[in-house]
Amino acid sequence: MIKKSVLAVLLGAVCLFMPIVGSHTDANAEAQAAYKAFYSADFYSGTKIQAEKETEHYPIASMCKIMTLLLCFEAEEEGVLSFDEQICVSERASGMGGSQVFLEAGAEYPAGELVKSICIASANDSCVALAERLAGSEEKFVERMNERAKQLEMNNTIFVNCTGLPSGGQYSCAKDAATMLCALMRHKKYFEFSKIWLDNMQHPEGRVTEMANTNKMIRSYSGCDAGKTGFTNEAGFCLAASAQRGTMRVVSVVIGAESSKARFEKTKEAFDYAFANYTNKAVLDANTPLDEKCPVSGGKKTEMSAKPERSCYIFCSKSDKDEIFYEIEFEKIKAPVSENDAVGYITVYKNNVEADRLRLLANESVNRLSYLDSLRQIADRWVI
Repeated sequence: MIKKSVLAVLLGAVCLFMPIVGSHTDANAEAQAAYKAFYSADFYSGTKIQAEKETEHYPIASMCKIMTLLLCFEAEEEGVLSFDEQICVSERASGMGGSQVFLEAGAEYPAGELVKSICIASANDSCVALAERLAGSEEKFVERMNERAKQLEMNNTIFVNCTGLPSGGQYSCAKDAATMLCALMRHKKYFEFSKIWLDNMQHPEGRVTEMANTNKMIRSYSGCDAGKTGFTNEAGFCLAASAQRGTMRVVSVVIGAESSKARFEKTKEAFDYAFANYTNKAVLDANTPLDEKCPVSGGKKTEMSAKPERSCYIFCSKSDKDEIFYEIEFEKIKAPVSENDAVGYITVYKNNVEADRLRLLANESVNRLSYLDSLRQIADRWVI
């Protein structure tokens, strides 16, 4: 059975055909000289907002650590790594150099503290310590990084190390960097670390290393709560960052900026443009049952309420007039039914193009009709 519901969405109604990708003016061309590549997108739909040379290959310095962090959070979620466990730091990890928290060789540190130091201080020594714990060596860990990149369809990325330190043959692109940041942000625990501005690394022998977040935008831009900086002479100044306002989350990547100030200014410009011109229309709420009821046979109730498996937002231009509607397909459901059982699908359309498809779940339980209940129903039908 298919039911259709139409939501008329008027989002400004000024220009019906405004392009998603921003136009290039002389000012844009001048600004682009301050960086090599750029990409911004809506986090939820993946829709590109603006882009310049987004698939061209460049070194991305410490933005490589986004993949290192992703594998750490996935390992923790899978039970392979506990953030409470102690990790012994090798001589190699301790001597990495570059941005670091000066881990003591032979000392043990909680895995969670090492992860936090990467998020805040871009610690190379912590990256290698975690890589060795998860894969036995940095080389084996890098193999996993490249495997995960393929799974994420990051087709313009090759990792050679887990830190982003200069190394021949290592490259990525702005679009791929955005892809892996989006994957990392799907781990809620990441935000427990990414929003920290100042913290300390406590060393077993009593030393303290002060840490300040390299992503200055978490303090200077309202809604910015995630990201990773990068810098080497080869890569220039890089930044992958994300900001959330209301129902909209934007991801931005800048590669090869000529200065630290330039990467932050371009990111702010990207965020401002996205929030000013686009929105995510809330269509379905995971916690709100649909008005339409799902028929049930053989149960104590003949119908039940259903809900979407997750919330649904549709990316729209504020100046466009969009028609958003959904179609419901209930399966033939027989009692008994337990809450959260799958009962059908809901497909969301934007301007007659499929934009999302979700499972529908039972919002309540329905018990099977007993023999006595059946007799009562038959008797009730004969009562005049």
